[in-house]
Amino acid sequence: MSYDVDVVVAGGGPVGLMLACELRLGGASVVVLERLTEVDPTIKAGSLNTPSVEALYRRGLLPGLQKAQEENLERFAAFMRQRLPEGEPAKAPPRFAGHFAGITLSADRFDPSDPELNGHGPADLVGMVGQQQLEVLLAERAAELGAEVRRGVELTGFEADDDGVTVATGGGPLRGRWLVGCDGGRSTVRKLAGFDFPGTGPEITAHQAMVEMEGAEALGAGWHATPTGVYAHGPMPGRILTVEFGDTPAGRDTPVTADELQASIRNVSGADVVVTGVKTATRFTDNARQATTYRLGRVLLAGDAAHVHSPFGGQGLNLGLGDAANLGWKLAATVRGWAPEGLLDTYTAERHPIGAWVLDWTRAQIALMRPDPHARALREVVAQLTETVAGTTHFVKKISGVWQRYDLPGDHPLVGGSAPDLELADGSRLADHLHGGGALLLDPAGELRVLVSGYDDRLRVVTEALPGRAGPAGLLVRPDGVVAWAADTGQVDAGALEAALSAWLGAPAVAGAGARAARASA
Repeated sequence: MSYDVDVVVAGGGPVGLMLACELRLGGASVVVLERLTEVDPTIKAGSLNTPSVEALYRRGLLPGLQKAQEENLERFAAFMRQRLPEGEPAKAPPRFAGHFAGITLSADRFDPSDPELNGHGPADLVGMVGQQQLEVLLAERAAELGAEVRRGVELTGFEADDDGVTVATGGGPLRGRWLVGCDGGRSTVRKLAGFDFPGTGPEITAHQAMVEMEGAEALGAGWHATPTGVYAHGPMPGRILTVEFGDTPAGRDTPVTADELQASIRNVSGADVVVTGVKTATRFTDNARQATTYRLGRVLLAGDAAHVHSPFGGQGLNLGLGDAANLGWKLAATVRGWAPEGLLDTYTAERHPIGAWVLDWTRAQIALMRPDPHARALREVVAQLTETVAGTTHFVKKISGVWQRYDLPGDHPLVGGSAPDLELADGSRLADHLHGGGALLLDPAGELRVLVSGYDDRLRVVTEALPGRAGPAGLLVRPDGVVAWAADTGQVDAGALEAALSAWLGAPAVAGAGARAARASA
């Protein structure tokens, strides 16, 4: 049977574009269908967590992220200057480490020596990047890699069979081996495929907008809990967010008006502001649902198509990018034919628990935002915890995502976690050797190469030493940057390395007998 493309991706937001990039690096052909003709200007996520930055850094995109962050920091500085009395000199803003339910976390109050908050290299220095900025960056990279992005084209239906998926669009049918729904919380792919999507219903009506308003000086900067809800003002000029409990909002397709925003701001803040213009606005709820599996036959889900929740804590975009990084190389390996049996099923097994955690993390924040006396009493207890070093460190680690790891075979503490960004003797870092999207074997002593004979098409061997520090004697890193095998000096187990190679990279490309003999004689 003939195919137009290996993978059809429905949805060209950051998750769909990230997935397209990963698929192209893995050797699969991709067509992305996006109903919008240009980047959605609606205000959305404004930050990236550590796993997201690491994933993008490993693909050579750190300079673009740094540039975007510099632009955002300039806008933040402008917002702070607007709030100063005339003639008063600007002061350095307090260091912000995120928030939990609108309870601000201070970067001056967590333990920077905590081992989970170290070892991430330059990725530690980036985070304040907006969703639209990232989408533009990923669209450029997808085009460079040869992914076809069809804007103004929407998936309207599909038929899946044992061999592939025929997708219906306004531009005619498209036949692919696989279909991935990255088409958001109201995913057409998820609904038509019949994925179960259980969860909890909404309690809040929330608005987020960039506006022009009079009387903004009456609004406090940052997050504030009030008798009627919660609001946030800044960190960009004109940015406002309100949270009200009670009736669920009007339909999401109904435009948000200046009057609606003004009423919400006044209700929550008590300030008599006047909204004179709306640049971009959205309303949302805390509907929290998750697909029970991320794969049904030839159809898969990623991002909001697989899980929806409130955006508090900045987890949504990051969760979706993690899905794309995990799925991309596995699906490409399946397309190319070298994937070991069951590899694609590890996508749900690894990502579903992290998605479930995010849903509960956001539900807990809603509980603390409620204006009833019991919730406000609990909020005060949590606020007191964030005034301690241990408490703030705990929240920062959760929000930053550094706790995330997968349950993989092996006893070494690095296995299952994000690969440390080790500095090598030639001045490069480990991430520099992952730009091509393949797996990597770090072999400082040059003694492990013989064990990976036959994997040249999917594995890069790096034999640079680790100067000035003790490090692993060997490290097998999956294409998504996760450590699949590690050993310290004097503890290299060739059998364990071979098992990891087989589990994640399949059989070697050369004749099996020759490759196995080479490894056995090592």
